[in-house]
Amino acid sequence: MSLDVQPGGSSRRNSRRIVAPNAGLMTGPGTNTYLLGARETVVLDPGPDDAAHFQAILAASAAPIRWIVVTHTHRDHSPLALRLAQHTGAHLIGAPPPDDGRQDDTFRPQHVPADGERLQLGDIALTAIHTPGHASNCFCYLLEEERLLFTGDHVLQGVSPVILPPDGDMSAYMSSLEKLLALDFEFIAPGHGALMASGKAVVEALRMHRMMRESKVLRTVAAFGAATLEVLTPAVYDDVAAERHAWAQLTLAAHLRKLELDGRVVRHGDLWRIPNL
Repeated sequence: MSLDVQPGGSSRRNSRRIVAPNAGLMTGPGTNTYLLGARETVVLDPGPDDAAHFQAILAASAAPIRWIVVTHTHRDHSPLALRLAQHTGAHLIGAPPPDDGRQDDTFRPQHVPADGERLQLGDIALTAIHTPGHASNCFCYLLEEERLLFTGDHVLQGVSPVILPPDGDMSAYMSSLEKLLALDFEFIAPGHGALMASGKAVVEALRMHRMMRESKVLRTVAAFGAATLEVLTPAVYDDVAAERHAWAQLTLAAHLRKLELDGRVVRHGDLWRIPNL
C-alpha cells in the first residue's frame, strides 16, 4: 500500500508512505517505509527483508534512491536496507545494532548521525535526534520545513511502545520524550500507524500515560507487599488484553528497573517491594 504523506494537506515534498506486509500484534498494520524527496529519494525505515515490499519501494520511487535512513535496528525496521543498498548503491545512515539478541545484525551504516546533526540529503534536510528508550540506538528525524517528525517506534499511533530491557531503558525513554517536547514540530509520522497531527499533544499524552503507569506499578507493589514480575504483570496491566501480557511484562521490567534506580522499589531475588515497608 502506497500513501501520500501530506502534513496539513499541503506537503511541498514528494513524500510517500509504503506499508510493509508484516501486520501483526506488535506491528499493527505493518511497518511504515517513507520515501522522501523529488529529484533524489531518501528511504526512511526500509522495513523487513520482504521481496514484495522491496518491489513496492522501487515502484513508488520516482527518482533514484540515494540514501537509506534507519530509525533503529529492530527486525521489522531495517533488514531490507542491505538488499536495497546493494541494488541501488544508496548510502546507509543510522546507528549500528546493539548486542541484545533482538537486532538486525546485517545493518552496517556508512554514517552514524550525531545527536542534533542536520543531514542534507538532496532536496531534503533531516535533523537527527537521538531518542534512546525503546532501544538504545533509536533516532527520530525532523523534517523542519514541514514540522514533521519521523519517530520510528519511539511514538506510535494509538499505542505506547514496548520498552525492551536490557537495551531498552525506561529512564532514557522518559528523558527522550522530554527532549522531543522541546522541538518545533506539528505532525508525527510513526513507524506503525497513520500520520498524526497535534504532535506535541500526542507526546505529552504518552508521557502522562507512562507516569500514570509508573504510579500504578508503585501502588500494585505496595498492595502485594512483595511480588514477582510474573505476579505483578496481570495486576498492573489489568486494562490490557491478556494476549499482550508477555510484551507488557517487558515494559513492566523496564518500569521496575527505573524505579529501582530512583530508590522507590527494591529487589530481593525475584521479589519486588517498596523499601522500608
